[in-house]
Amino acid sequence: MAIITLTTDFGEKDYFAGATKGAIYSELPDVKIVDISHSVSPFNIPEAAYIIQNAFRSFPKGTIHIIGIDSEINPENQHIAVKLDDHYFICANNGIMSMICKEIVPEKIVEINIHDKIQTSFPVLDVFVKVACHIARGGTLDVIGKSIPEIKPIKNIVPYVNDDKTQIIGSVIYIDNYGNVVTNIKQSFFETLQKGRDFKISARNYTFKKIYQKYSDFVNFEIPENKRNDEGRKLVVFNSGGFLEIAVYKSNSETFGSASTLLGLRLMDSVSVNFINIPIIPKGKDIPQNISNVDDF
Repeated sequence: MAIITLTTDFGEKDYFAGATKGAIYSELPDVKIVDISHSVSPFNIPEAAYIIQNAFRSFPKGTIHIIGIDSEINPENQHIAVKLDDHYFICANNGIMSMICKEIVPEKIVEINIHDKIQTSFPVLDVFVKVACHIARGGTLDVIGKSIPEIKPIKNIVPYVNDDKTQIIGSVIYIDNYGNVVTNIKQSFFETLQKGRDFKISARNYTFKKIYQKYSDFVNFEIPENKRNDEGRKLVVFNSGGFLEIAVYKSNSETFGSASTLLGLRLMDSVSVNFINIPIIPKGKDIPQNISNVDDF
């Protein structure tokens, strides 16, 4: 049974998501449709890219992913179908796929060219559904489009690194349902530059000097629960997708607040990492007595 996923900014109020599902079922009654999200912020390409990148690997090979974000066709925004890691992605060529393609080379990319056969003002419903159902029946990409060598890149996908490799400046690309703030700094990228150095992570007026592997790692469970006061504490983790995330432990916007609200961070705001170079002490010389740690050098 074919699986088709939907990731859109349609929301839950309007008929768009329901109509898209109905159109798929009209062509393929036995297909399985899975909603990844219909709550992407309107026209937010980095947010959609983050969601689909972290969701698609959980699906079996051969799954078809419809991404309905900023999908109206125009001379600068064509439609594409991409085969990547034995998954199929149907979307606008607006940068949504560039986050995934940065890590995995596509097996094939085609620019969809069936628009002359379809009258539409709703491309997800009319064009993307037709392409998805064609693939689900075993059809090839060559039938619905012409091969192109690359996709349009997304802006701010790669953090800035200064020339001496002592600073990373990243951007907030996603704020999750808990108000946790996700940056575009991946753990592998961070560790490649860190090379064992200490660091300071800065966001607005807050500074962090430690990254946890999971949210509860900083909790001292030897202290009785009623004396810890851990809820609402700010911390930094590498999240399940491998991205640097600023979080609040057990955040709740109605009580403690969230990382986004407490730090005043919004999408595309900057988050910086400054690496502290470990000084090289000449052999045979002692560290000066008035220096207590590498921050003093």
